[in-house]
Amino acid sequence: MATSSRNAIVTGAGSGIGRAVALALLKADYSVALAGRRKDALEQTRAEAGNAASRALVVPTNVGDPASVVALFKTAHEQFGRLDLLFNNAGVGAPGVNLEDLTVEQWKSVVDTNLTGVFLCTQQAFKLMKAQQPMGGRIINNGSISAHAPRPNSAPYTSTKHAITGLTKSTSLDGRKYDIACGQIDIGNAHTELAARMAKGVPQANGSVAVEPLMDVAHVASAVVYMASLPLEANVQFMTVMATKMPFVGRG
Repeated sequence: MATSSRNAIVTGAGSGIGRAVALALLKADYSVALAGRRKDALEQTRAEAGNAASRALVVPTNVGDPASVVALFKTAHEQFGRLDLLFNNAGVGAPGVNLEDLTVEQWKSVVDTNLTGVFLCTQQAFKLMKAQQPMGGRIINNGSISAHAPRPNSAPYTSTKHAITGLTKSTSLDGRKYDIACGQIDIGNAHTELAARMAKGVPQANGSVAVEPLMDVAHVASAVVYMASLPLEANVQFMTVMATKMPFVGRG
């Protein structure tokens, strides 16, 4: 495959925010390893890259499985030679049911992907970024508005996204002496298949159901590309990008 001087891994690259960011990075001349559970979805992302498709590497991956994560980073390293950027984006939610009705399996499924998956990928990125010359690289975590405030009946998702903030801070601190920068992007109501339901009405904290504004997911992609474009001496520690009129700031 064709490669460039800058190389990235994007998890959850088969749809939504992950696909948009992967395509934006490819457009910005990165070589990108596309990681996700569904090979067909990853192949579709690569197909949408057009002329840049030769710099896209499809690597089916389950981020909650340590062996699968090790294989992802091994493949990327063999193809690229170095790793400049990891975008930890893969995430899942649980059914929007009452907290007491969630099963342990549903809870663990969200934690395994949203939190343990980010940890496992970060570990492997550290190993590569510390060993390569020049040393260092950048990790960007997808936090979400849910890292700040919950939606009704979202305990597993909200808990993992709050935890990502702590992991981002620890990663930033522990990576500092190795020139590994880590930041977090918190996204609110980007127009993806997952968020399309916002336009039809979603439960609010006061018990009502309301339509919420959405923004083009391209704004998220451009924000991540900007964060990635900084030299390692500079870091966007936290960024929030959201639909301007969504009910977040204030009291709804």
